Amino acid sequence: MDATTLCSIGELSRRTGLPVRTIRFYSDSGLVAPTTRSPAGYRLYGLDALLRLELLRTLRELGMDLATVRRVLDRELSVAEVAAAHADAVDAQIRVLQLRRSVLRAVAASGSSPEEIKLMHRLTQMSAEERRRLIDDFIEDTFGSPGTAQGAPAAAAMVRAATPDLPDDPSDEQVAAWVELAELVGDEDFRTRMRRTAVHQAAGGGPGIEGEAGEELMDLVRRKVAEAVESGTDPLGHRAVPVVDELVHRFAEAFGRTPDGAFRDWLARRFEEAHDPRVDRYWRLVWIVNGWQVVPNLAPAYPWLIRALRSGRGA
Repeated sequence: MDATTLCSIGELSRRTGLPVRTIRFYSDSGLVAPTTRSPAGYRLYGLDALLRLELLRTLRELGMDLATVRRVLDRELSVAEVAAAHADAVDAQIRVLQLRRSVLRAVAASGSSPEEIKLMHRLTQMSAEERRRLIDDFIEDTFGSPGTAQGAPAAAAMVRAATPDLPDDPSDEQVAAWVELAELVGDEDFRTRMRRTAVHQAAGGGPGIEGEAGEELMDLVRRKVAEAVESGTDPLGHRAVPVVDELVHRFAEAFGRTPDGAFRDWLARRFEEAHDPRVDRYWRLVWIVNGWQVVPNLAPAYPWLIRALRSGRGA
């Protein structure tokens, strides 16, 4: 087709693959005007109309509405401007679909109830600003507003510095962690535990027994307790005795103490002070949501070790 050739709606339909009805609608709407009419009154279209129609079809396939297409065809907007705006819109749609996919996978994995499904959907549909406000409210209720935090300003600052921030393209694990975290920070019992732990540290609780004993000894504890747990060793049974005896002697050497019953009680108290499973869980969820490497800790080891220390068995 050259610049002087004219064709009917039927010929345009054959060349473009668009239905005659669709082309007639675009023509009636003024989006693709006929070049002229035949003596019998039929619309005839030139090369410009064909090119305009092909661009219109492409823009519509990319998801643009007719009002935007009209502005592009009338050169009120450049194709580049419209493409950039629609690329952003597509990105937003992809993020929404990814979140929905993650929620569906979490539901499939956990067998959630209808109420839990609605909660997960609501929490994942929050904007970034709404998610940040949720955490800010938790921090202010737990520690007080910035500059007025009572009892544990350093702990409040640390929590604020590690605010969980769900990325635009989260993994299924990050979405599940965010949902659990959002439920956790809304629980008053957890807020009380978080506040108590922070106040304990502010009052001189220090970094906990693991920080005082040193990483080498803590690595030994992790390894020994993990082996005992994996082998099904009962912390109150006789098989736990040699494990705990070895650890008690190693701690006694580290602290310059006698590995007697009083020292075992002291160790048990120190581990109890250092361990709150829900606070530990909060930090683990924060690490997951933020995509940080999850730092190994003794949380899984604490309950087993405390029970073994309290059992009264041992040398």
